[in-house]
Amino acid sequence: QVHFVESGGGLVRPGGSLTLSCVASGSIAKIYSIAWYRQTPGSHRDLIAAIHPGGITNYADSVKGRFTISRDDAKNAIYLQMIDLKPEDTATYYCNAPLVPWGQGTQVTVSS
Repeated sequence: QVHFVESGGGLVRPGGSLTLSCVASGSIAKIYSIAWYRQTPGSHRDLIAAIHPGGITNYADSVKGRFTISRDDAKNAIYLQMIDLKPEDTATYYCNAPLVPWGQGTQVTVSS
């Protein structure tokens, strides 16, 4: 069974940028749709970006125009490029796909 490990989080000032990585323990070539989610304490885990066959992407309104999801099947990796970060982007970020267990996530904190 494939597992995902997220990394790349950290502390960044408002307006800054980060790129998150999600590396799979096995091939993702047959995983058609993969998404990034985020969660803050006491809140639901929200889908913020997804990538589908053919490279089709969709984004939550809150991140549209600022976040970009991509995948590299040769590296079994999924990325989330984030620019113009805002304090409200502070959360734990997870990547996930159907039938894949949730990983530990990576913490992003946006603060001055």
